[in-house]
Amino acid sequence: MTNRILLTCLLLIVSLTAGCARTPETSTATAPTSDSLPFVPLPQGATIERAGAEPPNKIITTNLLGSLAPDNRSPGERVPEIISRGRLIVGIDQSQNLLSFRNTITGELQGFEVDIAKEIAADIFGDPTKIEFRYVDSANWIDSLESHQIDMAIRTLSITRDRQDQVFFSTPYLKGSTKILVHKSSAIKGISEIGGRPVCVTSQSTGIHYARNLAPTSDLVVVRSSADCLIVMQQNQASAVITDDVILSGMSAQDPFTTIEGGSLSNENYGIATAKPGYRHHTDGLIRQINATLERIYGDGTWQKYYNHWFSAYLPDQTPPATHYRKETPQRP
Repeated sequence: MTNRILLTCLLLIVSLTAGCARTPETSTATAPTSDSLPFVPLPQGATIERAGAEPPNKIITTNLLGSLAPDNRSPGERVPEIISRGRLIVGIDQSQNLLSFRNTITGELQGFEVDIAKEIAADIFGDPTKIEFRYVDSANWIDSLESHQIDMAIRTLSITRDRQDQVFFSTPYLKGSTKILVHKSSAIKGISEIGGRPVCVTSQSTGIHYARNLAPTSDLVVVRSSADCLIVMQQNQASAVITDDVILSGMSAQDPFTTIEGGSLSNENYGIATAKPGYRHHTDGLIRQINATLERIYGDGTWQKYYNHWFSAYLPDQTPPATHYRKETPQRP
């Protein structure tokens, strides 16, 4: 009897142990595709805007107010506070390849917009190195101007009527055309072929409004810096990027598996932004100083040299934009 009881207990233990063992589960997870947002972290500060959640605003880029033409004053008369400080403070993106980016080998800031800013510093001080670059993004560049943290912002800012209500622009320094960036293997060849796939745009940009209008069934991945859009697309979190071709050219240069596609969605001019002249901001002289530099580099070939160096491999040939100044009432002596 004792042996039978012992055997029964042993069999019961074996049975219970086998019952507690778990069969390994087979994973059903699939690799993320560009047709849906995968479960991977978005860049810091990025958000998802669901299709149709926000109405598009109309972007007005015609019949704009002109800038202030250069006068006969010297830099010392135009910008005495900046000269007294000893440096020009410029807000840039610092992550837009070909425009304003940090060389990973030397650590220096480089790009078309960096070169333009240095020319302005050179005309003020006689020295292009007397300049301090500060990072500003799409969310804070206006506040940085208003709070005197920077003297000017140069970060592919399209001159629009809405923005002219907030800041003051120089005469245009570059022309851009809004297009889309996709993977070379993508079937998307134009905005009409996005077909509800997610799209990446920069917050408070003109591109976000074009995306809302022209891709109304697509979720938008909204980032703070255009460079984040390349990361988003590389992570298959978006099927396309909508922004200006000068910005897309920098992305395409970084990632040879991408390509700029489609016709132009809009044509825009970029301006260097300052705070609006008034009792809080004495920027009248700075605006005229910036435009004096732009006129000089347009005329002596410097602008063309910079454009060819940075963009000739990626964009069509371009000449300096036409100057655009408002009519001013002559001041009495």
